[in-house]
Amino acid sequence: MEQIQPKTGKYSLNYGLILGAIGVAFSLMLFLVDAHTTNSPVVQIVNIVISVAIIFWGILSFRKANGGLLSIGQALKLGAGISLIAGILSVLYLLLLSNVLDPDFARVMTEARMAEAAASGNMTPEQIEQGVEMGEKFFWFGYPIILIMSVVFGLIIGLVGGLIFKKTEEA
Repeated sequence: MEQIQPKTGKYSLNYGLILGAIGVAFSLMLFLVDAHTTNSPVVQIVNIVISVAIIFWGILSFRKANGGLLSIGQALKLGAGISLIAGILSVLYLLLLSNVLDPDFARVMTEARMAEAAASGNMTPEQIEQGVEMGEKFFWFGYPIILIMSVVFGLIIGLVGGLIFKKTEEA
């Protein structure tokens, strides 16, 4: 009797929802302690570690359900799919944050980036002010960038996971 192969889409959805929920919970925690506008390397490292752990967990779960077999292509699909679902949840949270929870979020983030540019001494005060205005107008442009970067990150982690956990049928 032939074994039914599990679908990568089901695992991508399930583990993407888990990763997205954990990411939103972490972001809400940062918001509640008023640290959501900081660009701390510690926060970025924690986000990366959580993402890698959940994507690897999803890949290993799929491999277990697939009779211990995993191809690199399946791992790539899982990594990209999990990250896409988590990225969609992140964008939805960002929309909630910037429109409901903290309506000044776009302005604060844009001003922080312009302050970093001003500290380098390469911009005049007029250029900084113009940059803040443009940043607020085009803040929405970051949403598709988040999705694209999530999928690229997922592909990279999926490739690494596929190379580590790959197991094919012996002929």
